[in-house]
Amino acid sequence: MAVIGLRTAAVAGLLALTTACGAESQPAPGGAQNNGAQNSAAAKKVVAASSWEAAFAKAAGAKDISVIVPPSVAHGADYDPKPSDLSKVASADLVLYAEFEGFAGKIKDASGSSAKLHQVNLDNSPDVVRAEVRKIAEKIGTTADADTWLSTYDKEITDLQGKVKQAWVGGKPPKVVAQVFVTYAAKLAGADVLGTYGPQPVTPGQLADLTGKKPELVLDNTHMSTGQVMPGAATKQVNIINYPGGDYDLLGVYRTNADEIIKALRA
Repeated sequence: MAVIGLRTAAVAGLLALTTACGAESQPAPGGAQNNGAQNSAAAKKVVAASSWEAAFAKAAGAKDISVIVPPSVAHGADYDPKPSDLSKVASADLVLYAEFEGFAGKIKDASGSSAKLHQVNLDNSPDVVRAEVRKIAEKIGTTADADTWLSTYDKEITDLQGKVKQAWVGGKPPKVVAQVFVTYAAKLAGADVLGTYGPQPVTPGQLADLTGKKPELVLDNTHMSTGQVMPGAATKQVNIINYPGGDYDLLGVYRTNADEIIKALRA
């Protein structure tokens, strides 16, 4: 009990510091082999800061995944870690976190864990997803599983793009304004992006400019929403998600967003 108390105190002290990002990503022991051989020291137990990193890990082929920030928390950077989170990290082989989740590295250090840290670029743009999934797979020795998932991913993205295109009004790409962290959803819809906003609240000047562009849709970031972006305007606002639920299904994020955009286009 004394050890746990000391570790808990260490976490509290570390979290009082500024929320700078954790340690830099470290290569898997021995590095990746040119012949694609599996790393003999590959990580088996993965702890993800949020369900978003967990989804990347699952896509990469990880089987044993624990998550620090509950899926019900909308914005992981605001999460205050608990002593129970410490126990998850203590036995981990690999800890995944994002730059804006500085607490992940601090929890790892406070727990005395020997886990490797890997900073994930959390962005659902297909090119980024492909790159990040492969990086994680190399660290956990599951490159074959990752390649299989990525094949399914590429097909799913293509299918969803076609599905949304069928809902275009008059066969024309929708004109949209998007929050900066959900522009990938606009690309999924094949939309004509007239402008972006955020992550700061929209100023009166920005509002006038965006309204003047007369978009058909506003794609808002559910996890960083500031409410109605264009109050009083007839423009439909669509809630776009970035984080998956407790199933850690990244493809489910795209399906949900495609369905929401289609509903708005058909309304």
